Amino acid sequence: MADKQISLPAKLINGGIAGLIGVTCVFPIDLAKTRLQNQQNGQRMYTSLSDCLIKTIRSEGYFGMYRGAAVNLTLVTPEKAIKLAANDFFRHHLSKDGKKLTLLKEMLAGCGAGTCQVVVTTPMEMLKIQLQDAGRIAAQRKLMAAQSQISSSSPEPAVERRPTATQITRELLRSKGIAGLYKGLGATLLRDVPFSIVYFPLFANLNKLGQKDPSVKAPFYVSFLSGCVAGSTAAVAVNPCDVIKTRLQSLQRGVNEDTYSGILDCTKKIWQREGPTAFFKGAYCRALVIAPLFGIAQVVYFVGIAEFLLDMLPKRRA
Repeated sequence: MADKQISLPAKLINGGIAGLIGVTCVFPIDLAKTRLQNQQNGQRMYTSLSDCLIKTIRSEGYFGMYRGAAVNLTLVTPEKAIKLAANDFFRHHLSKDGKKLTLLKEMLAGCGAGTCQVVVTTPMEMLKIQLQDAGRIAAQRKLMAAQSQISSSSPEPAVERRPTATQITRELLRSKGIAGLYKGLGATLLRDVPFSIVYFPLFANLNKLGQKDPSVKAPFYVSFLSGCVAGSTAAVAVNPCDVIKTRLQSLQRGVNEDTYSGILDCTKKIWQREGPTAFFKGAYCRALVIAPLFGIAQVVYFVGIAEFLLDMLPKRRA
């Protein structure tokens, strides 16, 4: 199907719809992943995914699990649209005369897609992480204040107000300009480019196994399972980069937590103070997020909802 012309508007719409559906389903697990990755030795608030979600609901209510979801839902549409459409674009232009792409060219197409998406991914992740991790920091400070109050009988601390995405954006733009929203760009590239290099070729080859005929799309369940397997595999493979990115993009730190000056400094401090296993914090959470997210995304994308919607629009007369 390499010779089939790409309908860019349709693919952008498909990618956007896919992202919206996927994020809505898995966002609480993504919040737990961020909080587990950010907590450091000696300051642990959560012991596991379930412990994090239970404590979040108890302290922040059910909707506390969706802090930062508005930012993600707003920006995930262009992010997923760019990622999926760019991969198709590069695959289309790397193929010649309808011939099957080599593995190297599939990886190059994935590399191009991962590079393109960071334009949206970096500010989206930057804002989302601040909102997701605010509850962990507030809970940690509350616990420390309670312990201090017991020992010193000091007055009860005032309730801490958490900033909104708009407030964070304005402050970053005011103090650092547009570069403030792109803090951690290098780490985001370090995560997203290898992810796409692994994910897209793996998905394409798994999906082909379910095609009885090269000219006919694989059944939706094959695309879903292929997206799940490829997504979870790529997610675990690049999890160390995701941990580094999350730490670098966090503007606020908990009590006695390390700060980092860059990728190498962050890598060195995590290795020395928390051990190599720290690079796989939240790996199973990330796999649980990415598997259904990309499974759903690929089903929506390959079913072609946008093509159906565009066909329903009245045709312009010649």
